[in-house]
Amino acid sequence: MPGDVTDRKAMDELVSAVEARHGPVALAFLNVGTFFPDSEKDFGGDGFRMTFATNVEGTINLMGPLIRAMRSRGRGQIAVNASVAGYGGLPRSIAYSSSKAALIAMCEAVKFDLDKAGLTIQVVCPGFVKTPLTDNNDFPMPFLIPVEEAGKRICDGFERGGFEIAFPRRMAYILKFMNMLPYGLYFALLSKITGR
Repeated sequence: MPGDVTDRKAMDELVSAVEARHGPVALAFLNVGTFFPDSEKDFGGDGFRMTFATNVEGTINLMGPLIRAMRSRGRGQIAVNASVAGYGGLPRSIAYSSSKAALIAMCEAVKFDLDKAGLTIQVVCPGFVKTPLTDNNDFPMPFLIPVEEAGKRICDGFERGGFEIAFPRRMAYILKFMNMLPYGLYFALLSKITGR
């Protein structure tokens, strides 16, 4: 069913309509995400605002009604699409990287409450996936994988359980390791790798 994730009331109505038509939602994959470039001359401008409105607020607008519906039944599974870009700040990705970091932190924080309610929360952290969105990138994308492979890894993660579904693992591990380094090393290494 089509809907605008930035419209909170519309998302509440959409979840109700889906459940009325198809029955209770057992698993919801909130694959909400886009990238709007932010102007270098207007930091925090329209690109930043639209990225956060879609990626963060759009996800929250769907999570609210899903959590309420699932909590009343005492079961359900919600997976939120974040990104390995959310592990730490990346060049040329100010709004995107910070929006995905916000989603990871939100899922970590809400997990405590959802565990008590019998609900499962997962965070999906893919690397580069070949999609129309990444087709616009004009920089190297290491470990780029086809969308079909990403879909398989996500579905396997739903079945396997656990909090995080991250892939490709090499990229996830490299970025996680880099974020454990002191900032001086982190910034120097990332600058060398990206040429920024």
